[in-house]
Amino acid sequence: MEATPLVAAGLNLHAIVVMLLVVVALGLFASERIPLATSSLLILVFLSLFFELFPYQTEHGVLRASDFFNGFGHQALVAVCALMIAGQALVRTGALEPVGRQLAKLWSVSPLLSFLATLVIGAILSAFVNNTPIVILLLPILISVSLKTGTPASDLLMPIGFATSIGGMATSIGTSTNLLVVAVAADLGMREFGMFDFVLPATIAGGVGILYLWLIAPRLLPGREARLPTISPRHFSAQLRIHDESIVNGKRLSDAITIAGGNLDVNQILRGSENTRLVALPDMMLRSGDRILVKSTPERLKELETLLGASLFSGDERVDDEHPLRDSTQQIAEVVVVPGSSLDGSTLIGARFSDRYQLMVLALFRSNKWANQPALNISRKHDCIPVTYCWCRAP
Repeated sequence: MEATPLVAAGLNLHAIVVMLLVVVALGLFASERIPLATSSLLILVFLSLFFELFPYQTEHGVLRASDFFNGFGHQALVAVCALMIAGQALVRTGALEPVGRQLAKLWSVSPLLSFLATLVIGAILSAFVNNTPIVILLLPILISVSLKTGTPASDLLMPIGFATSIGGMATSIGTSTNLLVVAVAADLGMREFGMFDFVLPATIAGGVGILYLWLIAPRLLPGREARLPTISPRHFSAQLRIHDESIVNGKRLSDAITIAGGNLDVNQILRGSENTRLVALPDMMLRSGDRILVKSTPERLKELETLLGASLFSGDERVDDEHPLRDSTQQIAEVVVVPGSSLDGSTLIGARFSDRYQLMVLALFRSNKWANQPALNISRKHDCIPVTYCWCRAP
């Protein structure tokens, strides 16, 4: 069926429908009320049905819905998909994590030179791998540096994002744009570009760009207040020792929790000289000499000491001004779960977090809310920045 021309607009029905479909697609992608994958599938199905029901007549024949799917077999698209798969494999397997650990060590030596090294390494890696896994690799390092040094995150994250884009221009597989240009040039009969034909001009322009991102760009970015300006208060393990004059001596554990305002999180109770470990049951009677194992901030632990009339100990030493709380046996780390991580969208139980990484989760932080349920999703697709933080210590 031949399309009817619209004289006033100079367009035909098929062109108008396609442009309207583009507008609808942009609206769906921007609103995100419908998942991106679902929106894309709906647009593709509608486009196929329309051209199947109303074929478009061209000089070379009829354009049908099946012709749209021929593009999925184009070598450039196949190469782009293969690079995305390879990049995701690097993220899932953690093959680039040694590079990230070495960069993290350099930051404690010389932050300025470390920032330059991060930009250069990010640019070099992105010449051979998709930009996304490179940014995912460097994102936790830069966020941690931002929190510890008080540097705005944008001063670090935006330059590294542009550095990976610059590095991607150096090879024919560095970006999807280069792949498409090479494929189109070959289809037009031009000489096929080699993998490193872009290296010389990209190195010259990229060298200037890296220096700009290193020295000038962070100074031009406007100041932005971080949504997590400081690291969360640290939690310490301690003992609340019950003695004869304690308020909770002879009372049930549930009564002690009530006296503490419901904020007494008991791990275990040690009893007797042999340190017999007792399960913290609500109806357990507390005795003089019992040691309640708790974990909280220093301020909260001192408050519990006063409320319960107990003595606060860290190990075998009474906690006071001369003997503050110590955490020499603990190593607390902040783990950022970013999009694309193997933990993204899973639960602590489903990911076997403790068994796999030999770490004990103390809490999860998401959108200014705390949670500690083991079945809680570690991350969600539409979580707002800051992304999930996980405070852990070695068991």
